Amino acid sequence: MSTLSHDPEWPRAGAWPAIEELPPGASADLVVLGVPAWRTSLSPTNAHATPAAVRDVLRRYSPALMPDRRGGGTGGEGRGVRDLGDLVIADAGDVVEPDGPEGEARARAAVAGALARSSTLMALGGDNSATVATALGAWGDDLAHAGLVTIDAHYDLRDGVSNGSPVRRLVEAGLDPARIVQIGIADFANSAAYARRAADLGITVVHRDELHRRRPAEIMAEAIEVAGAAGGPVHLDIDVDVCDRAVAPACPASVPGGIAAWELRSLVRSAASDGRVRSADLVEIDATTDADDGRTVRLAALCVLEFAAGVGARSASGSGRLGA
Repeated sequence: MSTLSHDPEWPRAGAWPAIEELPPGASADLVVLGVPAWRTSLSPTNAHATPAAVRDVLRRYSPALMPDRRGGGTGGEGRGVRDLGDLVIADAGDVVEPDGPEGEARARAAVAGALARSSTLMALGGDNSATVATALGAWGDDLAHAGLVTIDAHYDLRDGVSNGSPVRRLVEAGLDPARIVQIGIADFANSAAYARRAADLGITVVHRDELHRRRPAEIMAEAIEVAGAAGGPVHLDIDVDVCDRAVAPACPASVPGGIAAWELRSLVRSAASDGRVRSADLVEIDATTDADDGRTVRLAALCVLEFAAGVGARSASGSGRLGA
């Protein structure tokens, strides 16, 4: 990344301390963990290079959230500003070789260990196979009550072990498909057989076209109600290839006509603002194939910040740290 300017009045996001650097007994509000899975991808990919790229790009952004005149307070200009600096965010590094049975076991253990010291976790993929270990590590022994929300153009119900099979694998591991919601499923990106499989399983599917007709926050609120119906932890799978290829060219499976960047960001923040969402993964970006301006990785970094903003917004219900 090019040299960034320095302004003491304009702090930068990212560069969070390692989780080991937290004081003894202290816990974080959010921990970031790299899960650079890539070896079983159906499309050639260097997705394992993406966690480092996202961390690097985070430094381009500020941790400040701007006040909205409709709800920013009445104490004068600038009042109502919130700052992610009020959250304790830590970095747990990367899981070494997270592919394969042994790698997935390492990833599950790393997720569980990180969540032992944090309220929430964001896993940086890697391809979509990272969802399996991340979700199972976050759910632990509470799989019977857990829920899953995917923001994805694809069902991910394929047979076998690949980035096209995580939802099927989680169902086979014991996740109740009645508590799965898939947002952004698209035409011409799935087979009729897997559409029937989703219907037979009883998965709730929100077609991409519905996203263009409704507010993202409204759709996500409904999704969390379904996924969290049993009272257990909800995992959020953020597959960036749900976006239009114009904004996500580094996603091998993104297509023209996907959702807008602002829609993805809104969905992520809305999900994270709900205390039932304990974990998330951000997947399916190959940073080595991005546009010259790095637009896909920049969008991913902003999704990390949107997730953090949502975690901070939980203060409205007494479970977060960012005040209104």
